[in-house]
Amino acid sequence: MSFNVKILGCGSALPTTYRNATAQIVTHNGRMFLIDCAEATQVLMRRHGIRFGSLNHIFISHLHGDHFFGLFGLLSSLGLMGRHGTVWIHSPSRLQNMLESEFSPIDIKELGFEVKFAPLDPEGFALTYDDKNLEVYSFPLRHRVATWGFVFREKPALRNIIKECIEQYGLSIAEIVAIKNGSDLRLQDGTVVPNRELTIDPPKIKSYAFVTDTTKLRSVISAVKGVDVLYHEATYDNSFAERALQTYHCTAGQAAEVARDAGVGKLVIGHFSGRYNSVGLLEKQAREVFPNSIAAWDGMEFEV
Repeated sequence: MSFNVKILGCGSALPTTYRNATAQIVTHNGRMFLIDCAEATQVLMRRHGIRFGSLNHIFISHLHGDHFFGLFGLLSSLGLMGRHGTVWIHSPSRLQNMLESEFSPIDIKELGFEVKFAPLDPEGFALTYDDKNLEVYSFPLRHRVATWGFVFREKPALRNIIKECIEQYGLSIAEIVAIKNGSDLRLQDGTVVPNRELTIDPPKIKSYAFVTDTTKLRSVISAVKGVDVLYHEATYDNSFAERALQTYHCTAGQAAEVARDAGVGKLVIGHFSGRYNSVGLLEKQAREVFPNSIAAWDGMEFEV
């Protein structure tokens, strides 16, 4: 299954000429998800050829403007484009009242499509989205306002049956289904053919984690344990460790420590302060702790 991420913006509170504030598109098996929605997100979606009509689920990490101010315009544009299908917003519960207030007296229902809200659980690692191939979990971070990270994790696929076995044993549909679910095959003479001789392993389960606007947390290490790709905020270089603590953010080195201790496959750092025209120093500092690190850039795309 295809599983990729497109970074629309990797800057922090103040957008610059180099980078927009936070927004990214996760695409899995043809389904598209938006994480955060800073100002100009819909413009960047159009610039990168992303089809608005494919968007059904939006995840908002917290209610600071550089993570959700673009949502109002995006929803309005979807209405103008004749949207009919439901849009789900997974967000802090307070966002529902804010949106309904913003669209008054027009009324959010007059957008022409239904907007449904899935409030994020403040207590711990919690399921917020589920389909036959993918689960999305939220988990609390530590910032100046209630903030969440997200883990996108594939569900285990069925085993792949060896095609030659279908003809060899004259398998019925029911037998094929049972074998793909892990059953052995019992022949008419009582012989048992082990499942491992009938199937091959399915593709490895892949996972992606998004962590932004937080101090370094041990709970994050647990939440993102073993993910293939971790996007983690690195607002400052290591010399600003005290500033990062005061503003509830992380340094590049701290992001890399999380990646190392969680045993992730790859680290992508982002949410850079506007003080950096170049983030080469932050990437260097991350790699000193976790070699498989890379700095994000607007327009970056990668496979999970």
